[in-house]
Amino acid sequence: MAGGLLGKVTRFLSTPQGRRLTQEATRRAQLAAKDPATRRKIESVVGQLRGRGSGGAPR
Repeated sequence: MAGGLLGKVTRFLSTPQGRRLTQEATRRAQLAAKDPATRRKIESVVGQLRGRGSGGAPR
């Protein structure tokens, strides 16, 4: 299993194209994190997930 999906992804990310993709994704995530509307959405979802607790069945 060493040559499985994770290995293929790791090899791709070490290529120039993979590094560019990683840099672009990081840049977009940082921009989105600075946007107040996006932060509110993220905080809302996190709050919903935390509010479920650990003992109940999924909704």
